[in-house]
Amino acid sequence: MTDAARPAHAPADHPSLPVPKTGVLLANLGTPDHYSYWPMRRYLSEFLSDKRVIDYPAWKWQPLLQLIILSKRPFSSGAAYKSIWNEAQNESPLMTITKAQTAGIADSLRAQFGDQVMVDFCMRYGNPSTPDKVRKMVQAGCQRILFFPLYPQYAGATTATANDQFFRALMAEAWQPASRTVPAYFDHPAYIEALAQSVERTYARAEVRPDILVCSYHGMPERYLKELGDPYHCQCQKTTRLLKERLGWSDTDLVTTFQSRFGPEEWLKPYTVEHVAELARQGKKNIAVIAPAFSADCIETLEEINEEIKDSFTEAGGERFTYVPCLNDDAAHIAALSQIIGENLRGWIG
Repeated sequence: MTDAARPAHAPADHPSLPVPKTGVLLANLGTPDHYSYWPMRRYLSEFLSDKRVIDYPAWKWQPLLQLIILSKRPFSSGAAYKSIWNEAQNESPLMTITKAQTAGIADSLRAQFGDQVMVDFCMRYGNPSTPDKVRKMVQAGCQRILFFPLYPQYAGATTATANDQFFRALMAEAWQPASRTVPAYFDHPAYIEALAQSVERTYARAEVRPDILVCSYHGMPERYLKELGDPYHCQCQKTTRLLKERLGWSDTDLVTTFQSRFGPEEWLKPYTVEHVAELARQGKKNIAVIAPAFSADCIETLEEINEEIKDSFTEAGGERFTYVPCLNDDAAHIAALSQIIGENLRGWIG
């Protein structure tokens, strides 16, 4: 229930209004409501119709998408989701983890700011939608909203499209709250520290130290870098460098690669699925893989890395494949995200 009170100095017959709050709205990519055909089709249609993701002209792309791709892709994607689905909660792992992250951050901010801050989450595609959560925050009395896309590295197809949807949601509000967006945090010391700790824990448990750590980032077409100036590639490279420096490793101890290629264009290289096979052929039979661009484990990590990319490595002669989980709701990650939020709330709240 929303706390409400008559504004100070208002006449006695003035209606009560929600007590003013500051909202923190976390945002992630999204998830289908189920892995069956129609929920998958709705989700994929929304995702692949986003001009930030696929920027081909609609007259050319939409017939191909709606008539060909979406007649087949929901089946294959649905099978992939089914293999990782949280059946107990009837939701994808991304949803489960994002809920846990939100609860952890809410607890952290409550300890700092009491009831002045309302924390919630939304998805760019699927549910819960960004407009629904913005409306909920406004109705709860949030006169300021800090919008936080959970992507360490900025990309037009992730951070920018999440911000676009947030701004569109604000356009529908008669009384718009003041708003801020959190910038990319790929070089934030607390984020790098959390990454490094996750690697150190995984290596400490390994029977044999991996020959190399593959830092696998989500890919994008090369054109986005070379023609549009998207900073994602550079920020990924810097993330790997900062992680290397924090761990005290040499250049040969880790490598940057890119996964999840889609369509006929050339994407950022090297491709993870091909590079791990090449590593195996070069004699590196024991590798570890981490996905620093993902704040939570999802289809690209639990299915693509742990199945497709792992299979590529073992089929080429690899022997030990170790996956370093995403930071998820790890305590160091929650502390890092809470610190970043606190820094971005300065001037708004004590």
